[in-house]
Parts: sequence; structure tokens; C-alpha cells
Amino acid sequence: MKYKQLTSEQRYAIFIGLQEGKSKRSIAQSIGVSPSTVCREITRNKTKHGKYSWRLAHEMAMERKERVPGNKTTAEWIKRKALALLKEEQWSPEQISGHLKKTKQINLSHETIYKWIRADKQAGGDLYKNCRHRLKHRKRPVGSVKNIPNRTSIHERSKEADGSRFGDFEMDTIIGKKQSQVIFTITERKTNFTMIKKLPKGKDSKELAKEVFELLLPYKENLKTITTDNGVEFAAHEQITKKLQVPVYFADPYSSWQKGAIENANKLIRQYIPKGTDFDDITDEQIKQIQYKINKRPRKKLGFSSPKVEFFKQLI
Repeated sequence: MKYKQLTSEQRYAIFIGLQEGKSKRSIAQSIGVSPSTVCREITRNKTKHGKYSWRLAHEMAMERKERVPGNKTTAEWIKRKALALLKEEQWSPEQISGHLKKTKQINLSHETIYKWIRADKQAGGDLYKNCRHRLKHRKRPVGSVKNIPNRTSIHERSKEADGSRFGDFEMDTIIGKKQSQVIFTITERKTNFTMIKKLPKGKDSKELAKEVFELLLPYKENLKTITTDNGVEFAAHEQITKKLQVPVYFADPYSSWQKGAIENANKLIRQYIPKGTDFDDITDEQIKQIQYKINKRPRKKLGFSSPKVEFFKQLI
């Protein structure tokens, strides 16, 4: 005989029967199951205090059902948990899926999450606004090429600086509504740990070099390389090299793919600071919170660990 899951109504009837002092056999007869089913249900779904709660029992049963291979329906509590991570943390469906599998042993496809988001959007909802691309894929505009004195080409960079070792960084800037508004970003390639700093003096290269020095000084002994683009704000690269004893390399013009780690980090930041934002409205505390949230996100390349955890592991 094929086993059938008890319904929430049957579990409620068991709960009421126990409250009224009825025997397990009597309860079983009233809901149309065997006494052994009632005994198994009570034993399997007791609280740590030995009490039977029908709500908890039903939720626990749904969790076990979700973990059985082949089940296609997703328990409502799992959907709530997944969408809460989307709304509160702005994690991608893939990050949510990986996190739930790693920490909760819950198998939930990222495609299922995307399906929920699309359905919500069609119904007039705004879940899609929590996605980095908002379900759209847009090309990043390429800036103009500037001459940098004594620049060193990325082609002279060691082949070991491929993201597999710790200590290779990439840096860039994000421009605000006013072209004089600048946010500096720098990321470590192996761990994707990202640091963000609002620059009061905009594209002033010497001031930017000072900020780089202050941000990276605690990790000076771990620095291997820094790679960036040809923006005028990086013209004082020799000052960075002198103070931190780390070479700075420049990507080819119109080749943002050569510094993909920082490009990806900037896209994550744009989730919180959309294009056209007036940076005067953003406080340093908000910048810190954005940095915290981004570095807390689980990443597929890190086995769904977070950049923060993996970065500081390297320093121990």
C-alpha cells in the first residue's frame, strides 16, 4: 500500500484528540488511518519539550518532503525564505540556491526562483527590482581613452595574476549624476572581496592614490599586482607603486573584460546606486553598508562561501 502524507487537517485532528485525552487508536479511527500512522506522526514531529504541535509537525513534514529527490512542488516556507533573501539581501537566484543548499540542505533550483520573479512581474509586482539586471541585460558603455604617463601594459603582468592566487587586485571608479562625483572601488580577484570609498575630490589622481594607500596599507605584505583602466584618475599610479611597493598595470583601451572582477563588483554596487544617482545624497555610512552587503553575499566561485570569509581566511 502506497503511503500518503497526512494533511494539515488530519494533523490538527491529532492535536485536538491529544488535547482531549483520546487514545491513539481512537484518533486514528476518526481521521481514517492506522494507529501506527498516528504513533509514528507523534513520535516523528514532537517538539524538544515532547509536545505535539500540528503547525510545527506540518512544516517539518513539508521540509522533509522537499528534500526527497523527485519532488517538484516547493514548500511555501522555502519560497518565503528564498524571496526574503532576494528582497532583504538582493542576492541573485543562483546565490540564494547555493546558499540554501550549503547551509540548509535545501535543493531549490535558481530557475524556480527566476520563475517566481517573472510571474510576480507579470502580475504587477516588483520582485524583479531586487535583481542586479532587473531581468534585462544591458551593455556597459565604454569611456574614452586617456594617455597615462609611464603606464605599464597588462601584457607585462605575470601570468600568475589570473585570479587563482591571493593578492591581485583590480580597481575602478563609478561616476555619479554630476561628472565630478566619484566612488572608488577595488576588489581582490581570488576572493572578490570589495572595498568602496566615496572620493570628496572626484577624479583628482593624487587624492585617489592616497585613498588606495590607506585602503591597502593593512594588506601591504599580501599585495601582488593592481590592474585598472586608462581613466585620468589613475594618472598618479607611480605614487601608489612607490608607497605600497606593488606594480600597477593598465588594461587595453576598450577592453573591460580584462578586469572582469571589478566590472562585476561595480554592477553589484549599481544595484544599490543606480546610474543617475546624485552622490551628494549618499552618506559614507551608506557606502559602508553597501560594501558589507556585497561582501556578505555567497558566491558560486567560492563554493557559496562569502568574499568576506574567504578574504580574511587568507590573512590568518
